[in-house]
Amino acid sequence: MHFYALIIGTEILNGRREDKHFTFVREELQKYGHELYASFIVKDDRQLMKNIYNLIKQDPQAVLFSFGGIGSTPDDLTREIAAEVFTSCALVRHKKFERDIIERFGDQAYPHRIHMADLPPEAELLFNPVNNMSGFSLQKRYFFVPGFPQMAHPMIENAIQEHFSQAVQKHRLTLLADTSENYLIHVMKRIPEHIEMSSLPMFKDSKPMVEISLSGVDANEVASYFDLFVQELENTKVAYKLM
Repeated sequence: MHFYALIIGTEILNGRREDKHFTFVREELQKYGHELYASFIVKDDRQLMKNIYNLIKQDPQAVLFSFGGIGSTPDDLTREIAAEVFTSCALVRHKKFERDIIERFGDQAYPHRIHMADLPPEAELLFNPVNNMSGFSLQKRYFFVPGFPQMAHPMIENAIQEHFSQAVQKHRLTLLADTSENYLIHVMKRIPEHIEMSSLPMFKDSKPMVEISLSGVDANEVASYFDLFVQELENTKVAYKLM
């Protein structure tokens, strides 16, 4: 699965608030052996949001966690755009959510708050433990929650636990070599795409160094490809240490 995080908030980009969602999602996914595939922080801009949703929709392996924009103010665009992109339909009134809003706010549910119950067709509610003003999901793979971390994070935590809790164990091997990454590119080219490889160049006392890390689900396969780097470094007498 490809896990996407979309964090909607002009106030984050202009510095009025600090993002609290990226680290949360990354760490929550790591509990089950998953990793983020991509993360976006965007303005409350209709066309930009639509473009990002369409990009994610085109990925058949996509799982989306979308933060923000599901309230009742004019800048809350998420519900309408999600309906257009993911269902090609207009918003419809979700009867249970409508009752929840009326139960909580009474006459003050009108004329504005009640529109939070206008959701894409077939939307399923995500329970909000703070005030019962729900988030929603589509197809059990696109999840839309408020921008407030204290509300959003329990919803996402429950969604991941319910739908994506099957652990995927990965095995990682890492070394730090006293050479530039350019020296090892010919070895890097031998690593297949399904093995995750990272090459992180750095300098220590003005001398180039590189951290090489391989990760995959097959421990023996990872070890076999990792040994290509070890053999190359030992054959050329380049110092290295295992991390």
